[in-house]
Amino acid sequence: MVFHGTTILAVRYQGKVVVAGDGQVTLNTTIVKHRAKKVRRIYNEKIIVGFAGATADALHLSERLEGKLDRFNGNLTRAAVELARDWRTDKFLRKLEAMMIAVDSTRTYLLSGNGDIIEPDDEVIGIGSGGSMAQAAATALIRHSQLDATEIVKKSMEIAASLCIYTNTDITIEELPALTKDNL
Repeated sequence: MVFHGTTILAVRYQGKVVVAGDGQVTLNTTIVKHRAKKVRRIYNEKIIVGFAGATADALHLSERLEGKLDRFNGNLTRAAVELARDWRTDKFLRKLEAMMIAVDSTRTYLLSGNGDIIEPDDEVIGIGSGGSMAQAAATALIRHSQLDATEIVKKSMEIAASLCIYTNTDITIEELPALTKDNL
């Protein structure tokens, strides 16, 4: 699935996890909003989600994920698995047109309506029409710059916006401290 009208990027780097989303909403070939918030905190501010696709569908999925998090005491892995199972098997949910990135202090997941739960190898993941561009830029900046996670995300989103007509530079950024084996 490729959704026009958004770019979401998550980077886990140097003790921080940062998620960003652009603010552009596009209806066919017209920009109808510049400052939409597609990244938000849920579950007592401990989980960050970013979504691409139909807004109502994505918000519904976010609410469903939050319900699963409540049920499983904030266990993102378990909640993501249960949401993906429901999303894949429920007749109503299967029709939803959205993808989601969900992160906590230890895990990063991409969730899709196909039942996919993907944890990226390189701790960088992008979705939406500019997602692959932002992901490529972030990967290069991690390997070839001294920038911190927040600056990498900002620069990567700017690069995606300069290439993708469905992405703008009005960016929402949310951060969490990342737990690693060293600071558990």
